[in-house]
Amino acid sequence: MKLKSNTYMEEYEKYFETNQKLWDSKTPIHLSSDFYNMDGFVKGGSSLRKIELSELPDVNGKSILHTQCHFGQDTLSLERMGGNCTGIDFSPVAISTASKIRDEIGLKSRFIRCNMYEVDKHLNEDFDLVYTSYGVIAWLPNLHLWAEQISKRLKPGGLFYMAEFHPVLYMFDWGKNEIAYDYFNQEKPHMETLKGTYAVPEAGIEMKEYFWQHSLSEVFQSLLNNDLEIIQFNEYDYSPYDCFDNLVKRKDQEYVFRHSDTNLPHVFTLMCRKKNK
Repeated sequence: MKLKSNTYMEEYEKYFETNQKLWDSKTPIHLSSDFYNMDGFVKGGSSLRKIELSELPDVNGKSILHTQCHFGQDTLSLERMGGNCTGIDFSPVAISTASKIRDEIGLKSRFIRCNMYEVDKHLNEDFDLVYTSYGVIAWLPNLHLWAEQISKRLKPGGLFYMAEFHPVLYMFDWGKNEIAYDYFNQEKPHMETLKGTYAVPEAGIEMKEYFWQHSLSEVFQSLLNNDLEIIQFNEYDYSPYDCFDNLVKRKDQEYVFRHSDTNLPHVFTLMCRKKNK
């Protein structure tokens, strides 16, 4: 079904506003957390994980759009690898923070505040690569509009790369040890009020959030319907981040759930190419 982004923005504005306030509050907490290791990053460390580093093409000299970039660590890491980078996020606090970090370490990436569904209102150039990673699509109610915006910003033959937590993983409530969430997108969001953040569980905030479940078929079909051909798909049995309850470290950058010996998918990655018309 063809949907207009302005209709979606109006219908879901209250959810976006709530989630924006959430991420505005998370940003300064995350900035000073061990999880994001800003000291190491400022000294030249990369925030990219071994999964995406092993799969990304050579980005040297490439124009890159990083969507839902938070405060820009991955954007700036890609610039350090030679990319000409633009990062976007809907949180003004995150974008302001990203710009300050960029200036502090002497880089050039551009940061723009905008909702994912309104990228074409803020950018009109095409990119060699669109990149997004980890915990991003759960904040979006409709993936067709997401994929449409990605496709609009890619050059013919350009690449889209995503690394994301697996939808099977999101079905479980690991505190209660049960399946608690849908696998398929029901359009209506889930709402929770949570204490702390994934980076700092003991942080003194307790805020409401809205999120949506997305099946792999929804991800694939949304991209295919927008002139993007899938050229690579991988699944991983670990998370590169210690960001969920009840994870145990298996080896460097590999965390797995300890509730079961069952081998579960934790992450998936996709590489797409925009069709030449």
